[in-house]
Amino acid sequence: MQVYEAPLRDMRFVLDELWEEDGFGKLEALEEFDSDLTSAILEEAAKFSREVLLPLNRSGDEEGCTLENGVVRTPEGFKDAYKQFTESGWSALASDPEYGGQGLPERVNKLVEEMTCSTNLSFGLYPGLTHGGSIAIEAHATEDLKNFYLPKMISGEWSGTMCLTEAHCGTDLGLLRTKADPQDDGSYKISGAKIFISAGDHDLSDNIIHLVLARLPDAPKGVKGISLFLVPKFLPKDDGSVGPSNGVTCTAIEHKMGIKASATCQMQFEESTGWLVGEPHKGMAAMFTMMNAERLSVGIQGLGIGEAAYQSAVWYAKDRLQGRSLSGAKHPDKPADPIIVHPDVRRMLMTMRANNEGCRMLGAWVARALDAEKHATDPEVRQRASDFVALMTPVVKALFTDLGHENANLAVQVYGGHGYIRESGVEQYARDARIAMIYEGTNGIQALDLVGRKLGAHTGRYLRSFFHPVSDFIEASKGDGPMKPMIEGLEKAFGALQLSTATIAQRGLKDPEEAGAAATEYLRLMGLVAMGYCFARATMISGMKLAFGTEEKEFYDAKIKTATFYFERILPQVSAHFLSIKAGKKSMMALEEHAF
Repeated sequence: MQVYEAPLRDMRFVLDELWEEDGFGKLEALEEFDSDLTSAILEEAAKFSREVLLPLNRSGDEEGCTLENGVVRTPEGFKDAYKQFTESGWSALASDPEYGGQGLPERVNKLVEEMTCSTNLSFGLYPGLTHGGSIAIEAHATEDLKNFYLPKMISGEWSGTMCLTEAHCGTDLGLLRTKADPQDDGSYKISGAKIFISAGDHDLSDNIIHLVLARLPDAPKGVKGISLFLVPKFLPKDDGSVGPSNGVTCTAIEHKMGIKASATCQMQFEESTGWLVGEPHKGMAAMFTMMNAERLSVGIQGLGIGEAAYQSAVWYAKDRLQGRSLSGAKHPDKPADPIIVHPDVRRMLMTMRANNEGCRMLGAWVARALDAEKHATDPEVRQRASDFVALMTPVVKALFTDLGHENANLAVQVYGGHGYIRESGVEQYARDARIAMIYEGTNGIQALDLVGRKLGAHTGRYLRSFFHPVSDFIEASKGDGPMKPMIEGLEKAFGALQLSTATIAQRGLKDPEEAGAAATEYLRLMGLVAMGYCFARATMISGMKLAFGTEEKEFYDAKIKTATFYFERILPQVSAHFLSIKAGKKSMMALEEHAF
């Protein structure tokens, strides 16, 4: 059974308590968004997600999208839900007020995204991609393009996509063949085919604005010859109304493992009119503005699915009667105890809970940095926030989606045989969660980005944005108090991260394959340490609340118990990852290619 109630109390904890002292300071531009206002926004988002989006999740998966006469139809109820979503202002939440947005902090927006993904991931992709496209247009397009397109995209009247992948090239975009021919009026004619385009066509909005990577006639080979173009499905008229078709068609929709209510399209551009976004041959830099935003949002997709899977598993574990507790019957009035009494079920539930709370805390820290990067008045603070976002983007994308898929699979396991059949609803989570580990750059690519680009950038400056606060916290927290075991565990894990960093840096200079062989373990190790730091901070805050007296004893007590489980049962995985990194590439690369 798909069960979900937004974890509002935990969301308020990460918003108002955990990162109050995060080193980024107060952001005057966002002071109007106090805890009362943000709480009200989150409560309304929770209501919308629960009442409008959740009821469409299962039915949307069953019905899927259909292609009829060249037009994609979304499942029943989606069009009305999208209208409610945009008219209620959710599509404009974090966008620039200059173009009709509400200008809310990203730290609030990411929590709303989490609720949307928990209740209906397929639906969330449509406005999510539009938001990412708006970010790229705002950052790189001309003033005329921004003023004409952004208001309608931010309102949700028009939606957006990103068109990168072609049948012969995915990650290696330097191989793409789509062409852009210059026209006398300053526009371009775009011709080519793209595949795996999420929300490439649908019936939710009046127009769809595609951001398309293509090559100019004089383009150099490889990624240095790629430009970015804005290509609408319908050519708009001067007054902003929708005009004639622009030669953009969906030729097929993919039949996927999951997110079936999200239209994943094969797109054909036949001399479609487009306009350059950014500079010629600099399209990858412009597109990465959107992709980096999307990678953080994909991480939130993993968290959203993970939370929904956890709540559904808890519901079942309390409801399903099976056997007796090993320590004696806990419900002697019933024919059997609920399975939540069994240690192995508790192991799965606590793992899921710790994964979710750890990801939510880390995600909120990164969202705080996003706000500081944009709104801090101190250049040093903005730079440090930017460095932290750059470092943590691949970690959030890969770690959160890995753990979200793990949670979805654990939910199926908690349900047992009932989890494997469609009627339970939890097998959908396992299918939906799987794609998040693949799109917007596979998690292996995220790991390579971390070790190949981020570790050595600016002589380790990105790393310092994370290492310094963790190191300072450990030094300030040492002592013989109740947190001593936790701080010692964090210090040991952090030491393994530092040693792993040095090992990769030394070996990678001599042999890039050594860094590549260690990349996935290193990303997970960094993520585990980052969540450990978050849990340690949360424990310290919770301990103080309990010591001074609080009406929310149960909440803070649960926070400490979850953190203790994390430190005792999950953080020790650091040691295994450290040993794998030390082992190097030899055994990984030893088997000859023909022997596979």
